[in-house]
Amino acid sequence: MRIAILGGDGFVGWPTCLHLSAKGHDVHIIDNLSRRWIDTELGVQSLTPMDSIQERCRIWKDVSGESLHFHLLDLAKDYERLKQWLAEYRPDAIVHFAEQRAAPYSMKSDRHKTYTVDNNVSATHNLLTALVETGIDAHLVHLGTMGVYGYSSVGAPIPEGYLDVEIDTPAGKKEQEILYPTRPGSVYHMTKSLDQILFQFYAQNDGVRITDLHQGIVWGTHTEQTRRHEQLINRFDYDGDYGTVLNRFLIQAAIDYPLTVHGTGGQTRAFIHIQDSVRCIELALQDAPEAGDRVSIFNQMTETHRVRDLAEMVAGQTGARVAYLPNPRKEAAENDLIVKNDKFLALGLEPTTLAEGLLSEVVDVAKKYAHRIDRSRVPAVSGWTKALGQRVERDPEGKSLKSVS
Repeated sequence: MRIAILGGDGFVGWPTCLHLSAKGHDVHIIDNLSRRWIDTELGVQSLTPMDSIQERCRIWKDVSGESLHFHLLDLAKDYERLKQWLAEYRPDAIVHFAEQRAAPYSMKSDRHKTYTVDNNVSATHNLLTALVETGIDAHLVHLGTMGVYGYSSVGAPIPEGYLDVEIDTPAGKKEQEILYPTRPGSVYHMTKSLDQILFQFYAQNDGVRITDLHQGIVWGTHTEQTRRHEQLINRFDYDGDYGTVLNRFLIQAAIDYPLTVHGTGGQTRAFIHIQDSVRCIELALQDAPEAGDRVSIFNQMTETHRVRDLAEMVAGQTGARVAYLPNPRKEAAENDLIVKNDKFLALGLEPTTLAEGLLSEVVDVAKKYAHRIDRSRVPAVSGWTKALGQRVERDPEGKSLKSVS
């Protein structure tokens, strides 16, 4: 297939490009490179050194013999160019990663909130409209998040997208299927909730074929393809805005920094290894809905853990100490999370779990590039409320931190 990967220079996008290219697909990367500009804005770099996207594509060609095609394009701002690109290249499938992905970044200030909404919602809507206008029947696979549900403690498993409800009417009880209610916990998660509404409309109104993947927190460094050359390595974020919780714990352990648990650590989260993430994208592409079908929704996760349990697991393996800090997020101190992921298991996914060897791999990568770590960027300082954002906290090492919210 000819596959367009929107946001193919990103944390999940890049290994997905390599994985699908290795499977023989004609892969086109569309990206505005905004994630690299955000690195500059925040004054922090990926733990792992990253070459330009053009150089990465060249190295992949040398290593694999397969070509990756890069196109510099801003989906949110360049609607006419997007429409022209689609009309010219006519992809069979589109994988949509092209959204600002960090909840803390989306909550840093009013400017970051408006940027996240403008970028994410406009990118998604421009894409949907361009598909309709060009008449291209491409299967759209979108990377959403489990976070749209707000990690509630209702006690019942979160279904894959839809909920059967019974409504009292004058004519008696009627059954109806609805989207599982969302309760986003950040502006970023809110944009993913808005995406769902856009998808429902364009699927029912225009027959756009859409798969929405509600992904858990991604951890790990390598996939089979990124191991093939040192310069193909994936980006690795460790800072308080973009670093995911388990990767951050492993980084902290590698540099002898206390593992930062916010609040009680009783927040339960869904997780998935980066290798499983790219495999799920491949499986979703192979299971395309028909035109006129409802949006197909998968829960893309493999296991759930409480944050404090993860910290204790890493501390037990590495000897690191755990530090409990005030929680900058506005969320329940404790929650349970039960999630159904039957669809991917039925398609053949064999989940990668938190094995000691894989945890050690991340620590090894962290130690190798420890000289690139700016310790002042490790703590999370973006607050969910104005009061939290203006408060000056202290990091686990006892140094004063200035909030940037």
